[in-house]
Amino acid sequence: MSRWSSEQEAREELKALVTEYYHDFKEKKEPYREGERIHYAARVFDEKEMCALTDAMLDFWLTTGRFSERFEKEFAAWLGVKYAHLVNSGSSANLIAFTALTAPELGERQIRRGDEVITVACGFPTTVAPILQYGAVPVFVDVTVPQYNIDVSRLEEALSERTKAVMIAHTLGNPFDLAAVRAFCDRHGLWLVEDNCDALGSRYTIDGETRYTGTWGDIGTSSFYPPHHMTMGEGGCVYTDSAQLHRLILSYRDWGRDCVCPSGHDNFCGHRFDGQFGQLPRGYDHKYVYSHLGYNLKVTDMQAAIGCEQLKKFPGFIERRRHNWERLREALKPAEDRLILPEAAPNSRPSWFGFLISVRPGSGLDRNAMTRYLESKNIQTRLLFSGNLLRHPCFDPLRGTDAYRVAGGLENTDFVMNHTFWVGVYPGMTDEMIDYMAKVILEAAKL
Repeated sequence: MSRWSSEQEAREELKALVTEYYHDFKEKKEPYREGERIHYAARVFDEKEMCALTDAMLDFWLTTGRFSERFEKEFAAWLGVKYAHLVNSGSSANLIAFTALTAPELGERQIRRGDEVITVACGFPTTVAPILQYGAVPVFVDVTVPQYNIDVSRLEEALSERTKAVMIAHTLGNPFDLAAVRAFCDRHGLWLVEDNCDALGSRYTIDGETRYTGTWGDIGTSSFYPPHHMTMGEGGCVYTDSAQLHRLILSYRDWGRDCVCPSGHDNFCGHRFDGQFGQLPRGYDHKYVYSHLGYNLKVTDMQAAIGCEQLKKFPGFIERRRHNWERLREALKPAEDRLILPEAAPNSRPSWFGFLISVRPGSGLDRNAMTRYLESKNIQTRLLFSGNLLRHPCFDPLRGTDAYRVAGGLENTDFVMNHTFWVGVYPGMTDEMIDYMAKVILEAAKL
């Protein structure tokens, strides 16, 4: 006979053991000691995420299911959007966001091969990769310092008769000038895709209305990779208020199929066997009708279960990131004659992903020497991703071709590539860790 009277009783006992395991082996019990390794980011979790993961594992559904549906609904409500669809990474979210805009259903606004998309070279490559992979043309615009976001004064210069969209990221939590970019897109009838992977929880105000970043554009994307604002391990999300784009996002994510049945459900629409599609015979099974050339980029329910618990903690994560960023910036004020410290965009309230620092020209400091010193003191550093993506080996085959173009120069982008780095402010950091980082950065700046 079973030791349990029901499956639910068994689940509760197993989760009680998982909770005990967390407290015995995973919970950090010792305070930070100066000199211990400080990572730029880390997972912040407790027994609740581990128990949710246990619940999903015991379901053994494995693919998208009840936890995914719950997260999408709760995440959309939190952001204030109508539709949110989980995918397996932030990079996949960008791929789906862009690919949805290539759908024939969009008519004159469809992005076709050879059409142009305005973006920046100073950032993460998977914001740009879908544009090139499809055969559209990225048009690169410089950034400003110390906001490290697109220079909106160059948008009109970047525009051509082939421009169809703007697709850019908010840099390390600092929103780009959404008022200017949104107005530019509205003025010229362009799509706006907000890569929100490094800025989840940031807010921006236009004409007295405040919204989360990622919701001012036509489509927003998020990443739930471990270093990001909240985590599922891997995972991402694509969100929109447009019913048409919602339908296209779902299709391209799920193999390109025409059917909207949730995973594990048949005949959701009640018309599985009575439709006429393309050149297929009438009544062809709608579950196997493909209206687009899509992918399978779904998330697993185990990942989504973690996300459901992370979302409950997320408002606290945002506030701790802001606290850490502000404490670090205040501590580094004595170095402002040698270091360029970051500044929040006007009309914004960032949810900071990291703390950007640039070595000031003429200071006698060297970025690489500074990062080596910090690393030697157990402080993990990162560069601003690609620096200048156009200077990477992946662009060697494209150089000198019409696969991309640059609007004006990329002087600040090159400056970032040579002089900028960042350190973390993730919510697991204590004041003692922030203060130690500040002390070491000041040492590296020879103060």
